[in-house]
This record gives sequence, structure tokens and C-alpha cells, in this order.
Amino acid sequence: MAKLTHPKRALSTMPLKSSAPLGAALAYLGIDRAIPLFHGSQGCTAFAMVHLVRHFKEAVPLQTTAMNEVSTILGGADQIEEAIENLRKKSAPEFIGIASTALTETRGEDVPGDLRLILQRREDFADTKVVYASTPDFDGALQDGWAKAVEAIVSDLVPRVTERDVDLRQVTLLAGAHLTPGDIDELTRLIRSFGLEPLVLPDISGSLDGHVSDDWSGATQGGTPVARIPEAARSAFTLAIGESMRKAAQIIEDRAMVPYRVFQSVTGLKPVDALVRTLMALSGVADPPPSVKRDRARLVDAALDAHFHTGGVRVALGADPDLLFSLSTALTSMGAEIVAAVTTSQHSPLFDRMPCDEVVLGDLGDLRRGAEAGAAQILLTHSHGRHLSEALHLPLMRVGFPIFDRIGAQDVCRVGYRGSRAFLYEFANIMQAQHHRATPEDFGAAPIPEEFDHVPHIARH
Repeated sequence: MAKLTHPKRALSTMPLKSSAPLGAALAYLGIDRAIPLFHGSQGCTAFAMVHLVRHFKEAVPLQTTAMNEVSTILGGADQIEEAIENLRKKSAPEFIGIASTALTETRGEDVPGDLRLILQRREDFADTKVVYASTPDFDGALQDGWAKAVEAIVSDLVPRVTERDVDLRQVTLLAGAHLTPGDIDELTRLIRSFGLEPLVLPDISGSLDGHVSDDWSGATQGGTPVARIPEAARSAFTLAIGESMRKAAQIIEDRAMVPYRVFQSVTGLKPVDALVRTLMALSGVADPPPSVKRDRARLVDAALDAHFHTGGVRVALGADPDLLFSLSTALTSMGAEIVAAVTTSQHSPLFDRMPCDEVVLGDLGDLRRGAEAGAAQILLTHSHGRHLSEALHLPLMRVGFPIFDRIGAQDVCRVGYRGSRAFLYEFANIMQAQHHRATPEDFGAAPIPEEFDHVPHIARH
């Protein structure tokens, strides 16, 4: 059980977290024919746009209501209506996801009320689904914004039913913010191997997987079709990946009586075994498919091979809570020790289960101090950690968001049997590449006292 601490300081000089509106925009990008819309100034949107483009190396259809000095004081309802109208004319999206920013939240605008009046008055907007999530920059992190966006989507688009019309072969997969497009692809493949059909929400594996389209569009191309989102009410079960997806799964259960289970991690042997057992129960099979059994056997072999390079390794890890929990539990199950853990948001109940003594709610400066104090041997965080890597002379394993100094971040997979195997290989190979000078103390021997004191050479003139 870890203790969550929050160092008091006036500012963060080496930020670890990305903002909540950015997380909401990322979730909205997992909807087909969608446009995320920031209700704030152009600067708020430009900063998020830079992060998304540098990470995915793709054009991202992120738009803004472009609040100015006057609208900030008098209210931005007119800006929202004008933005929706312009986006419909230029790009004809099926879905517009609005995320608030610190600018409008500080003023205290009643955006849900304004939006309700706009949609009632403008009947010509009826063929475009408009969803709003409150995501102030000053509260929470990327993971929280993603979760609020998913909660807003299911609250607005999943119908409330009184009698169930169940499709026994369909399951809803609520994907957490810590999953890459490659992760979602792997989970989808695993679910389908049991004869089940996943309804993924949100599905960035279709829109941000790095493909070249045949034509250009001002909205997303790929992702969860808007017309399919109400079908979540017919799913036999909801699989929520990440603790942050619990509330969204609860909303679906409240509205459509769909039972759910939260998987706080799907990285490592035991967490994936738990997911596979659930899929076996849902599909009614007594034995997993041969391909799944073979993937499990290969993960066991990978763990045997990798444990020489993971056992006893001191790790410093900085990430959002869901990713921090997933990777830290996988590494400690292989004998590693988490000597420094820094996270971005206090809105998670996972801290009680973290495999370390303390989790700091802080920045990369806290990660550096923790790594130095714990004599860490490797850093795990996003690309901004490269400065720490150089300063501390430690290897850096890039995880989380953003990763802008490497290509192919969208294809990285660290979930399921196959992704866990790749994660162990990646970690073990980084450690194996580090030069190590073995000493008797490494094998449990007591330090050998020096027989003679060192006498420095005295130069003769």
C-alpha cells in the first residue's frame, strides 16, 4: 500500500502531466467522423494540437471556439453555436465533442445549459451529435479528461432501457487513456478469438493508427461509428480497461442493465489470465483457443528468459495512475523494485494498491529526486524524461504520452499475452545493454576490507 504525497511548491518547472482537455480531445478522436472542439482561446487549442501531432505524426482535426476578451467576459454561448455551424458547413461531422478549458471554467459558464438551448433552437443541428465534457485544465490530468469524455458520450448516446434485448455475442470494451492503438488492436483480437464481437469505445485504433486514407476529410476517419454507440445497451457485458473507466461502465449499467467488470491492468501473466477467464465465461467455452494458449506459454517462457535482467532492478516510473499501476505491478511481479513513483492525478483509488511505499503527485523534478534517492537503474516515463536520462546517465524506456522523439508510438503494444511478452523483452534488453561490473556484493558477499591504505604517488623533482 502506497502513501500519496503532494509536495507544496509554487510552480512546476518540469511538467509530467498533460491537461484534461487534451485527454478529452483524444477520446473524442476515437469516434468516427468526429471533431473535438475546445471551448477556450486559440492558445489552449494550439498547445494541445502540437502535442497530438508530434505524438501521432498525423493531421489532427482539433478545433476551437476562439474565445476573445469580450466573449470571455460576456459569455461564450454564441461562440459555441457559431463554431458548430461552421464545422457542419466545412466538414459535415457526425459527432462534435466539446471540452471546456480553464478559461471558461474559471468564469463559471453554464455550458450544458447553453448547449441545451442551442440544440433545442437549432433544429438543423439535429443530424450531428454534440456532447459536452467539463474538463478544466487545473483539475486532474489527461486520464481524467479522457474518462469524463467517455462518461459524457455514454450518458448522452446510450439509451435508457427498461427491458434487456441482449446480443450474447457482443461485449463493450471501454478503452482507458493508457491504451495505444496497438493495445486496442491486441485486445480486440483477443476478444474475437473467443467468438465474441467487441464494441470498442472510444476506438483510436481505427482513427489514429497511422494509415494513409484514400481521401481527405476535416473529421476523423475511423473509430467507433456514432450509430453503433447506442448498441452498447445490447451488449452482454462491459469490459472496462483501467480504473478510470469504472464510472463510465457504471453509467452503462445504470442506463441499460449491462453488467461490467473493471480490469485495472491487462499487462502481465495474472492480469491477462483474469481477462481470459472472463472471456471464457462469456463465450461459454471450457478451454481457451489454441492460439491463446500458445501465446500464454510464450509469455511464460519470456518471463523465464527476462527475469535474469528484471530481478532486483530499481525502477523510477512517472505516468498517469492507470499506466503507473499497470506497468509497476507487471515489473514487481518480475522481481523489480519501484524506488520512485510519480503520478499526475489524485483522482484514482489505485494508490492503495501500488507496489511501492510512496507515490508522489508531482512532476519530473520529483521523479529525478526520487530516482537519485533510490539509486534507480532505469527511468520509465514519456519523451520529456530524456533530459533526466542524460543528467542521471540512466536508460529511458518511453511510456505514456507524449512520445515525440521516436516514431511508431501508436504501434507499441504492452497488453495481453503478446504485448506483455514484448514489454518484458523491451525492458530486459534495455537493462542487458547497460554495462555492469559485477562485485562480490552482488552475490551476497560481505564487502572485503582494504588491506592497504592507498598512498598517492609523490612526484620526485
